[in-house]
Amino acid sequence: MVAMIDGPRIAPKSGKARQLVVFLHGYGADGKDLIELGRQWATLLPDAAFVAPHAPEPCAMSPMGRQWFALSQRENDERWQGVTKARPVLDAFLDSELAKHGLGDDKLALVGFSQGTMVALHVGLRRARQIAGIVGFSGMLVGPEHLSEVVNKATPMLLVHGDQDQVIPIDALFMATDELGKAELTAQYHISLGVGHGIDPAGLKHAGQFIAQSFGLKQGR
Repeated sequence: MVAMIDGPRIAPKSGKARQLVVFLHGYGADGKDLIELGRQWATLLPDAAFVAPHAPEPCAMSPMGRQWFALSQRENDERWQGVTKARPVLDAFLDSELAKHGLGDDKLALVGFSQGTMVALHVGLRRARQIAGIVGFSGMLVGPEHLSEVVNKATPMLLVHGDQDQVIPIDALFMATDELGKAELTAQYHISLGVGHGIDPAGLKHAGQFIAQSFGLKQGR
């Protein structure tokens, strides 16, 4: 049985949802950690509904937080098994949210942070239909050797990373873009200078503009 997840929401500024932006939080956090980003993008994306589901598992290292999967050993096999396990849970949630608003996958954007980026890239690239775009903050690509199974080759992606990140070093950004390129997928990237494991205003602005463009919105809309 697939676990059910839910989390905080922000309704569209315009009152009618024509796009859906889903935030996927990092290890040990929860949906409340990212949902406020939606308010900062509300003017840029007035027709977007925002939702930030809490990950399905309590976090072993942070009992008040949640995790998409365990990180006890921080090894590649553990991460791969983790994103694979999280996929049906998130897919079911996305299907439900899109149906609720009467939207298709072409109106869906995933925005991940850290572990949430790992899940966003894994799930977003493997949806049955191509989604509008994926933004990954301070994360990494899990299982690059499995990219041959990806069929949605044209999915727009933006990876944002701080050059002072000591949790997931910026080398993960370069590895991801290289491996995606080998698999004939293309990702834009933005390096936040002087920033650690977090999101700075410049990276946030760039990401919002990227999502608006992915939805086919004119600049400034």
